Amino acid sequence: MRMPRPILLTGFEPFGADPDNPAQEVVRALADTRIGAHPVVGAILPVAFSRTRERIDALLAEHTPGVVLALGLAGGRSELSFERVALNLIDARIADNEGAQPIDVRVVEHGPAACFATLPLKAIVAELHARGIPAGLSLSAGTYVCNQVMYLFAHRLAQCAPTARCGFLHLPWLPHQAARHPGQPSMALSTMLEGVQVALQCALTIEHELQASGGTIA
Repeated sequence: MRMPRPILLTGFEPFGADPDNPAQEVVRALADTRIGAHPVVGAILPVAFSRTRERIDALLAEHTPGVVLALGLAGGRSELSFERVALNLIDARIADNEGAQPIDVRVVEHGPAACFATLPLKAIVAELHARGIPAGLSLSAGTYVCNQVMYLFAHRLAQCAPTARCGFLHLPWLPHQAARHPGQPSMALSTMLEGVQVALQCALTIEHELQASGGTIA
């Protein structure tokens, strides 16, 4: 009997001046649990351009996941923000945790200009809305390590495991983080955990994307 393929859930260590990262907390909470019959493998990624590539390759080779969901922090966003596209571009506004700040370089030399999420994002957002969880689609994963990770996962899986599904989710600040930024939105960790679990369940069970508009005019 073939064992269910695992889910790979990744998050980042803290970066910049912030000592916390909700992506790390979500991964720690859900690692070694199960979504249906599928085990969740959790991994914390470095906020370091030079080391994420080999880390991603090692994780994919070791676990051969059927679903990959990478998490990151986007302070100032008010909802669970599912990224639709990653650019083949690194343009770091701040240095990474190792002091590197590459400007206008490619994630993968000679790779496609962009890679798209393969999760049923519109269906996931609709299900989250039905449960009263703030969520939306985003057309920009930025040009920092989050974008690099999304691009690398999508590019590698397209080459070696095209039936696997992958995506990237940006999380808001936790309440205690937002308190250091008066007027900025936040989300409770319990809501983030529920949202990620729902997203993973949808990724496993929804075969076709929801045919509904999710675009923007500008």
